[in-house]
Amino acid sequence: MDFFEAQAHAHQRTHRLIVLFALAVLGTILASYAAAILIFSQLSPRARQFHRSYREYEQTASWPEDRGDYSWWDPGIFAGVAAGTLMVVGLGSLYKWSQLHNGGGAGIAESVGGRRIDPKTSELAERRLLDVVEEMAIAAGVPVPAVYVLDDEEGINAFAAGLTTHDAVVTVTRGTLDKLTRDELQGVI
Repeated sequence: MDFFEAQAHAHQRTHRLIVLFALAVLGTILASYAAAILIFSQLSPRARQFHRSYREYEQTASWPEDRGDYSWWDPGIFAGVAAGTLMVVGLGSLYKWSQLHNGGGAGIAESVGGRRIDPKTSELAERRLLDVVEEMAIAAGVPVPAVYVLDDEEGINAFAAGLTTHDAVVTVTRGTLDKLTRDELQGVI
């Protein structure tokens, strides 16, 4: 698989993830709406009247005394639940975006427990990682990123984070440092 084929495959996966995220938000809205309807169906008729506008209440005459006759479709409740859910998702997304924007890749690496590797380290595995990252950056023609390690993670994993090449970082797990050969480490980086 060449680079452009891999890039096209990554774009397809990104679009799929966006669709799945939208479906998850829709599912959250529907589940929250169902919970809200169940709660409102248990309220007394007098309390239900309070939650509806006077005009809408007048148009539907009066609420039946029997709680079991409560309508399962209420556009007002649905709009409120949808707006609330979208507001929470939007504010959470803005918060995470601001973390990335203000802290760059270093903020992301530190938020998951990463420790920046000192460029003057004498530990063999860390020195090897710094050399590999530097070689790869020079080969790619980009600035050498800061390097972080997740000391408590024994699995083999890595990620790069940042908005631009100037605030990018590379983070690897302790397992990546300890279990991979130099060639394998170079492949991961």
